[in-house]
Formats: sequence, C-alpha cells, structure tokens
Amino acid sequence: MKEQGASFCRTQLPRVSRTFALNIPLLPGPLDLSVTVAYLLCRIADTLEDEAAGAHPGALLDELGGLVSLEPGWEARARSFARRARLALRDEAPAAEAELVLETLLVLETLASLPSWVHPPIARCVRTMTGGMNQMQRMHGGSGQVMGLPDLQATFMYCYYVAGVVGEMLTGLFIASSPRVAWREKRLMSRAPAFGRALQLTNILKDVREDLDRGCCWLPRDRMAAHGLTPATLVLPSLRSRAVALMDELVAVARRELDVALEYSLALPAEEPGLRLFCLYPLFFAVATLNAIEGNPAVFDPEPVKMGREAVATLMRLTQERVSSDEALRALYAGCSRASRGGMEAWT
Repeated sequence: MKEQGASFCRTQLPRVSRTFALNIPLLPGPLDLSVTVAYLLCRIADTLEDEAAGAHPGALLDELGGLVSLEPGWEARARSFARRARLALRDEAPAAEAELVLETLLVLETLASLPSWVHPPIARCVRTMTGGMNQMQRMHGGSGQVMGLPDLQATFMYCYYVAGVVGEMLTGLFIASSPRVAWREKRLMSRAPAFGRALQLTNILKDVREDLDRGCCWLPRDRMAAHGLTPATLVLPSLRSRAVALMDELVAVARRELDVALEYSLALPAEEPGLRLFCLYPLFFAVATLNAIEGNPAVFDPEPVKMGREAVATLMRLTQERVSSDEALRALYAGCSRASRGGMEAWT
C-alpha cells in the first residue's frame, strides 16, 4: 500500500500542477515525496474551496484539517470524507482534481508512511490553511454576489492562509532535513510567509478574470474603489484604463513581496542546490508573469495570460547556471524585473 500511495502521488502531481511538477523532483529524498504529499493535501483543500457546488464546504475543510493529524481511526474517516467531498464538487470540476479528492486516503496513507519529522509541519500547514479558508470565506461574503476583500491587509491575510503557511511548512521541512539549513532558521522563518504570499498574490493577479467568471474576487475593495471600480465593473471595456491602473498598483505590491522571496531563496545554502532551485523556479516564473501582466489590458480578457514554454525553459536554464552564486542570481533577478513584456533578451 505504501508503494501504491507513493506512485499515485508522484503520478498525480503533474496532472494538477505544472509548476510544482517541475521543481519538486529537484528536492532530495525523502523531501521530494514529503513535499509532493503536502502539495496534494493543500490542493485537495483548494479544490474544495474553488469547486464545491452550492454552499461553501466549511465542514469538509474542517474535517480535512483534522484528518492530517492521523489520529486513531483516521483511515475510516478518510474513506468517508473522500466520498462526501467528491460528491460536493461541481460537475465542471477538473477531472484530475476530482480524482485527487476521491483518493484522499491514498495521499494520507503516504503521509503516514513518511518519517515522523515530516508530520508536524504538514499537519500544522493543512490545519491553518483549512481554518483560514473558512475564515476568509466569511469575510469574502457568501451572499451570492462577487464581493472582493475589504482591503489590502485582508488580501494579504488570504495570501497567508493559502500560501504563506506553505512557506512556513517548507521551511520547517528544509530545517528538519538538512543541518546546513538548520542554522539559518531565523533568516528563513522571518521571510517564509512573504515567499508564499508573493507567489499567491501573483496568481491572484494573473487569474483575476478566471476568478471573476467563477464568482470570486480576492482583490481589495478599497483599492478598487480608489480607481472607481467594483468587482462587477472590473472587466468593462469602457473602464479598462482604470482596471489596468489598479492592476499596476497591485503588481508593484507583488514585486515588493518578491524582493523578500528572493532573500528567502538566497538564505538557503548554496551547498543545497536542489532546495534553492525549488524556490527559485517559481520565483522567477512569478517575475516573468508580473512582467506579462503589468500595463496589459489582456489580463481582463477571457483568454488567460500565460508564460510560453520557451520562456519557462529559458528561465530554468538561466537559474540552473547561476544557482551557486548569489551575485549572479541577484543580477538575473534585476534583469528579469526590468524586462519588458515578453522581452527574453533582457534576461541573458
């Protein structure tokens, strides 16, 4: 059963995440499987939040947060949870994510098979995430109207609950797995939430139109109001210049978070290139994504703004070549941040 669960987790990862399928295999064992399991558990929570039909699945999220503690009798509870959680999803939910929810027991069995030092950071992360999702849903509304969040502080709080806690979890796993990392705990932990928040805020900006089409908005209402906008008017062609100005303001906020995320990544020892690359890949992808969003009215169109495969491959190669040099990585980061939309020549 242990091998079956591990095989399922490794096979399912690229079906539900393009980015993490690229960087998780760079981690040494057993970190690679540990982070895979952690990601899939978080993805189950995210799927429930995004794809549940009808009422918000608060009870299911609470139940998932309890299951990760692996208390006696968890196997039977996990079987029951998986059936009910799968039935709670919309018919339109992505097939791979629906399958993942249905196989929650396999993911938890794999968690149980991992070394004991893996369990506390993952359990804390999933419990904090599911509890935070419920809290933010109450703040977000639930009236059937697309509300947005009250202010930037609330948007940051949401980013913490769905991603900042992941940064903390990863840091806990890194510290427990490597003596080289352990002595840098203070430098890493102080920056870990920003590492996660930066990536999540970038995703919120990239997916603004997709979220609106699903009836969600995680942008701050006060900043929208400052530009004469509401969630209902964000995509109106007649107000496109205001929407772009709002987006550029929030892109600047995300860039400041990415600056901290860079310092987090460089605080990892150069002698652990797998850990560094694990963090640097999504960091540089986020920089390129913000370049594509900034000043770009197409972010409000139905077709999502995405990085091309060539850009992804180029960033991976450039990062690999510089992974052991803080100076070279800082120069690459500065060059990427200055690059114009789609301008790969500025990164070389």
